[in-house]
Amino acid sequence: MIFGRVKSLDAILATAEKKSLHRSLGAFQLTMLGIGAVIGTGIFVLTAEAAQKAGPGMMLSFVIAGFVCAVAALCYAEMAAMVPVSGSAYTYSYAVMGELVAWMVGWALILEYAVAAGAVSVGWSGYVVGLLENAFSIDIPDMLVRGPYDGGLVNLPAMAIAGLVTWLLVIGTKESAFVNSILVLIKVAALTLFIILAVPVMNMQNFEPFSPLGFAGVSAAAASIFFAYVGFDAVSTAAEETKNPQRNMPIGLIGSLAICTIFYLLVAAGVIGSVGAQPMLGPDGAALPPGSVELTKACADHVAATGRDAVVCSKEALAWTLREIGWPQVGNLIGLAAGLALPSVILMMMFGQTRIFFVMSRDGLLPAVFSKVHPKFHTPHVITILTGVFVALFAAFFPVGKLADISNSGTLFAFAAVSIAVLVLRRTDATRHRPFRTPLIVVTAPIAVLGCVYLFYSLGHDTKMMFLVWAAIGLVVYFAYSRGKSHVGRGLTEVHEPEAYDDLDPPVPGTR
Repeated sequence: MIFGRVKSLDAILATAEKKSLHRSLGAFQLTMLGIGAVIGTGIFVLTAEAAQKAGPGMMLSFVIAGFVCAVAALCYAEMAAMVPVSGSAYTYSYAVMGELVAWMVGWALILEYAVAAGAVSVGWSGYVVGLLENAFSIDIPDMLVRGPYDGGLVNLPAMAIAGLVTWLLVIGTKESAFVNSILVLIKVAALTLFIILAVPVMNMQNFEPFSPLGFAGVSAAAASIFFAYVGFDAVSTAAEETKNPQRNMPIGLIGSLAICTIFYLLVAAGVIGSVGAQPMLGPDGAALPPGSVELTKACADHVAATGRDAVVCSKEALAWTLREIGWPQVGNLIGLAAGLALPSVILMMMFGQTRIFFVMSRDGLLPAVFSKVHPKFHTPHVITILTGVFVALFAAFFPVGKLADISNSGTLFAFAAVSIAVLVLRRTDATRHRPFRTPLIVVTAPIAVLGCVYLFYSLGHDTKMMFLVWAAIGLVVYFAYSRGKSHVGRGLTEVHEPEAYDDLDPPVPGTR
């Protein structure tokens, strides 16, 4: 049966108890981790992508994507507080809709986290290369800093930052969170400075036409921009490493999302109002696809004809904007801040990916070596290193736009699954203690599901087909390996012992 092999919440908690991670994160750290994961990609990297798809209408795209994320966040908050273990959407689906659905959600989350980390690595490379070229008046060969789609050979800086973040995650969660908190403060300060300088010089004429490609363009941009909000999901995967998760998880999830949305709208308004954000059109009048060879050529032709670049062509949209409005040195500082801060986004994406693999391995769906914990650093080092290798390869050869859209397809599937799980669990396990209850669940959860379906439909045809192919591969892996190795399928389900959770420090792995 498709909904068979359900793993009860008590069994999930008992499994976490037997092979657990150290609880070291509080509400402030979780909020900082959330801000670090969310703020960055959409503003520093995807602003140009959104402008190319929707023009000034990307303001509405931010609102749509933020709204869908808000209702999904409310569902996540209830599940994360009620089930304070690693695994996020995968774990929640296992408890409510069964093993096959949970496997497909976990498989989709690979697209969300690993591919997303590669996308942000590419964005980081664009800012760092732009900073070096403008600050030191040098020309770095495109062959070494761009992938094949952008006219280069390999993106070496993107590979390097992926390797550095992998090392940070291996040495320990607490150390990674500390570094992340510093980077978040730098990032927020940089965006605040951008708002102070760009918003006062806005020209309202730059907002016209507001939606040059119609609502379809706004929807397409919203589907891409959704990528910028996925960090709050990564926060939920840290539940097993959170002190007092029943209180701190909802604070971290919803608080970080609210702060990030305000920044998104203000910075986007500053970009549009100060330099304009009209898309590049092809001969047929349609917008050229972001991250394509065609757009790269159109941008080169535009520079040759006008002597200036456009925001939709920039690999470092915010720094470029400040240089255009007369703040070149501050623009370089923004580039420096992005270079320092974007690794925090990569860190959280890879953090979430490794914890998903950790839990799937702990359930027997993946080889046991993936849940091996380092004796000194107490982190799942094997899967962290393996994830880092794949992230580096994604970053080396693919452009940010394509990676972002592929990531979104997996993200939207997972978010919809969690929203359904919360609604179903209210009926099937109504008496379970819920430290945080999603308000108006019969309205909130269906809106979240419909919002995810709408954004998935708004993705490009190639992206949707790629997701279906990835899902098919996942089904083959499940029936060829995971179904036979599953602990639930083999009857290896632990019984929860409530007293083991009286202490915030979990027992030594492998003991009761």
